[in-house]
Amino acid sequence: MIGQVAIELSEYDMSYLPRTTIKAQTLADFVSEMTRTIHEEVSEVRPWLLHVDGSSTTRGSGAGIVLTTPQRDDLEFAVKFEFKASNNEAEYEALVIGMRITQDAGASHLLDYSDSKLIVKEVNGEYEAKEESMVQYLQQIEMLKIKFKSFLLQQILRKENIKVDSLSKLASTLEDCKTRWIRVQHLPQPRIPLDIQPIASNNNDWRAPIIRWIDEGHLPGDKWETTKIKTRSIDFITQRGILYKKSFTHPLLRCLSQEEGLHLLKEIHEGFCGSHIGT
Repeated sequence: MIGQVAIELSEYDMSYLPRTTIKAQTLADFVSEMTRTIHEEVSEVRPWLLHVDGSSTTRGSGAGIVLTTPQRDDLEFAVKFEFKASNNEAEYEALVIGMRITQDAGASHLLDYSDSKLIVKEVNGEYEAKEESMVQYLQQIEMLKIKFKSFLLQQILRKENIKVDSLSKLASTLEDCKTRWIRVQHLPQPRIPLDIQPIASNNNDWRAPIIRWIDEGHLPGDKWETTKIKTRSIDFITQRGILYKKSFTHPLLRCLSQEEGLHLLKEIHEGFCGSHIGT
């Protein structure tokens, strides 16, 4: 047969060459290269991270869940329960809800964290669940686990689980179960001047004798000075060592030293406190 083909090909100035065998080294190199490529692809798979925590209080129960994508974006959930749950039941609910959310997001590999030693030990088979409710939760978790290519649950310290702990406590204390967005804002500094400090005892500061009398009951030895301080102090109160003048129609007025008063007048005069046209 091969000879016939060779004769026919000779008309076209072509010749037949039989297929050579693959050299052993070439085959070995091919297998090695492909194995390394497959291994590299597998090692690059980054799991989704799931932090869960449950909370049970006298006001209600809830779960805190933080799901972290392979790109390290966080998805945060606070779930309010419409039913009573013990602390362990809340922990299990948080885990089940978190696993379902992760599956809905399309994750195949999941690394889960919880600060509940009991839950972690029972799920990993180190402890035997004795309560019927715990057994049922474990059955649900086993059914969810088989849908992942890889699943691992690890215990972490409570201080490493602060974010979900806060979310679970928030959810458990909500009065209703309405879905809502909670906007978090940052306050860079307090609403009062940062330089407010309690007044130290200073004989040259007119406020010092009044503060000592109100806070400590201390009065000078001079009878006339004692009478004057007692009379003046009727119109004042102290808060955290700071002297304020009382007013029936306005907020408390913070008392300034002579030096602070001069500094404030200078700022007003130079326009730091806004325009004063017409005042």
